[in-house]
Amino acid sequence: MTLRPSLPESVNISQRGNANLACLDIVAISVGKALLWHSVEVRSRNQTYNLPCLGEDAATRLAADLYSFINGHLFDLIGSNPERLTDVDAKLMGIVEGQRQYLAHADLARAIASVDDEAAAALSHPLLDPELTPAALKTALPQSVSFITYPDVRHRYNDTFVSAELTRYRSFFDNLDGRSLSDQQREACIRLEDNNLLVASAGSGKSATMVGKVAYVLDKQIYRPEEILVLAFNKSAADELKERIARQLAVDAKNLECKVTTFHALGRGIIEEVEGRPPQLADWVEHPAGEARIIEQIIDELLRSDVEFAKLWINLLVLHPKADIPAEVFDTKSDYDRYLSARRRKGNATVGTMAGVYVKSLQEQTIVNWLWLNSVEFEYEGQIPIEEENGEIRHVHPDFHYPASNTIHEHLAINADGSSPFENYATHAEHKMAGYRKAEMDVFQTTSAQARDGSLLTALQAEITKRGIPVQQKSYAAIVKALEPVVIKHYHKLIAVCIKHIRASHLTLDMLFERAKSLHDQTRAREFAQAIWKITETYSRKLAETNRIDFDSMIANATRLVETGQYRSPYSLILVDEFQDISEPRANLIKALKHQKPFTKIFAVGDDWQSIYRFAGSDVTIFAQFEANFGASWRGRLEQTYRCNQLIAETAASFVQRNSSQLRKSVRSTRPAIPRSLRVIPISGEGSKPDFGKACHQLLQRLDSFLGGISGQWRSDGREKLKVMVLWRYNQLDPFRSRPPKFEHIEVSGLSFHRAKGLEADYTILLDVSEGDYGVPSRIEDDELLNLVMPRPETFEFAEERRLFYVALTRASRGVFLLTNSREPSRYIRELSEIASDNLHFESIDGDPLHQCPKCRVGQLIERKGRNNSRFLGCNQFPECDHTAQSH
Repeated sequence: MTLRPSLPESVNISQRGNANLACLDIVAISVGKALLWHSVEVRSRNQTYNLPCLGEDAATRLAADLYSFINGHLFDLIGSNPERLTDVDAKLMGIVEGQRQYLAHADLARAIASVDDEAAAALSHPLLDPELTPAALKTALPQSVSFITYPDVRHRYNDTFVSAELTRYRSFFDNLDGRSLSDQQREACIRLEDNNLLVASAGSGKSATMVGKVAYVLDKQIYRPEEILVLAFNKSAADELKERIARQLAVDAKNLECKVTTFHALGRGIIEEVEGRPPQLADWVEHPAGEARIIEQIIDELLRSDVEFAKLWINLLVLHPKADIPAEVFDTKSDYDRYLSARRRKGNATVGTMAGVYVKSLQEQTIVNWLWLNSVEFEYEGQIPIEEENGEIRHVHPDFHYPASNTIHEHLAINADGSSPFENYATHAEHKMAGYRKAEMDVFQTTSAQARDGSLLTALQAEITKRGIPVQQKSYAAIVKALEPVVIKHYHKLIAVCIKHIRASHLTLDMLFERAKSLHDQTRAREFAQAIWKITETYSRKLAETNRIDFDSMIANATRLVETGQYRSPYSLILVDEFQDISEPRANLIKALKHQKPFTKIFAVGDDWQSIYRFAGSDVTIFAQFEANFGASWRGRLEQTYRCNQLIAETAASFVQRNSSQLRKSVRSTRPAIPRSLRVIPISGEGSKPDFGKACHQLLQRLDSFLGGISGQWRSDGREKLKVMVLWRYNQLDPFRSRPPKFEHIEVSGLSFHRAKGLEADYTILLDVSEGDYGVPSRIEDDELLNLVMPRPETFEFAEERRLFYVALTRASRGVFLLTNSREPSRYIRELSEIASDNLHFESIDGDPLHQCPKCRVGQLIERKGRNNSRFLGCNQFPECDHTAQSH
């Protein structure tokens, strides 16, 4: 890009040819974060240029220089013909006087643009920055132009306008979409900046506000119906919005002239309009399970045809089910133990393996799983006799013993430089190995350093082969049979989101390898990068061979048609529902529509606290950095909830905001706090896992009986039954097998946390709010492999799992029951206890109060027997919590 002061009216960009862009034609400049670098995006009306491969400072400086260069030219134009500014003054006064409308920069620019002059074109330019206006020019401009050159003048005008409009439209908003809108909803309907973000809370009336916005602008005759586009993420949401808008406008939904649709339908329509026929979508993309099926099919094909892929895929499933992350990365030892452990044994973290034995580290898990995969007979920490020089027998407990060759194998926590994270460990390990050799035992060692540099399994295989120990890899069918289904499902979900990012961002395998260097478990990251690259290549080839496209390609193709001017947008106001679920391709389509038609406005509504679709490609940072993505904006809030009572609303809000990256909101409920509406019920298990299905049925029976006894209190509004939703993190926990039981006083439904979003009930029961890979938070979801493809990864631990739990918490109006494993309660229960204090009530499945441990806040005090048959109260989380109290 070349900026020449001698040619201030244009910018030269050399990129696959030379382009001279007139400064007046450049409508947007933005800095973006790609996988390995930053880039500067320069948009004109009909073309978008991307300048990549920049460091953050260089990109920021380049964008600032271009911005300053364009503004210099704009101010030169404005000062070059002061006589024509009288015409501009007349146009501005025509819309300012009488306070007839809200004034965004675009509204002023639209009025000015009707004056046919370069000075007017400069004043109405979307990149004009009033803060940069030269002082001499400011004093020479007519009074009305202060609305542009002094932003505070416009803001004061708009505040006065909103206040007056709230009075003028009081009766209009008193009965809109079947309700009376809150003050925040009313202001959001009236405000019409160039870009608007409405940050909502759960149950705060987002849809009603969107209906109100459309009804208001049509009543004011600011836009014609055909200029309004309302976008939703799925067909059911779009259909509901369409029905509600039509009902409010008193027209039949079929005759509604506003366009209310999904991103997919919009993309399809744009392509069909330009090309004369609809895009040819692959047969799998419109089926609900189509994406998962095609991924399974590709993996099966590659397993049969590609030996290298088969090895990579089996390694990922068996040897690398989760990343080997060093203990020092975690805030506390207990956090690290929780990450490691499948269960606890005498207070120590233990890690499950495919062979059914429990080991002490993820590196030992990898070794055991390799031995299991290759059918190698071994003993873990078995008792091995060694004869001393004096003839006495001493027993040792090595990490591994191979009976076939009577070989001992120690895996040592030794770094590449010979050091160890544990005090005196290296010296002790050397003495141990010397002792084996002195006793003439066959022994070898592996180290943490080998695990880190990727040579561990190669070294292990060499040692096993050298000793002639039989090695026979298990069949893929046997491997799949032994795996927990969620492991494969997790990798399938990872693959789906990676395919989207790789294709959309045109990533290469070298880029993925480069990014893998920044991850903690580089061996796993490189193997996954190789596997996902082969899968993505096959996926793209399948599309090309059939001359078909998928949804993401369709959105990208539609965006290209808009950016190149082949499609002319009729839309001047674009409303987007559930904006927290936006992905980069969809955001690019919105930007293209906005920048192609001058003065187009965006009204986005969403709740970053409910962003839970990362695996569908959503990127919550687009929401959080709305202004950086779309330009100067107004940000409003909906903080009044009509669903949860105040105790649930407040507690859930404090919980989700522990991640400081979430936008700040204070939540007020129209329902007063209900004491004890948050209840924790610890469930004990006969074996390693409690029967949550049985406990759920007991609780439902108890709730039905209780509500029947007080039916006079809630049947007064004519309701026959109260709604109860049973929610779970993973579908294998479904206690009803999709057939909920019938009760006299309650209507029961069961759903996953994800599927419950947008729904509400009187009561909810959350199953297995416990620690574990498949508990809450689910450890397998927070996988660092996503950082291979995510340009802006989240750094807060379990960020999306926290938001998902917030969604589950905020479905109920009257009460939430949290069923947890009494031995492994979720860390989130401790947090809720810290937030809600005594308002979080611990009770048995029958409703009897339990004595909560004041120290750990998740355990219960139970009676124990001490010395001399004395009695005392101790925490049932011992030895993790050693709190005791006197027995009464």
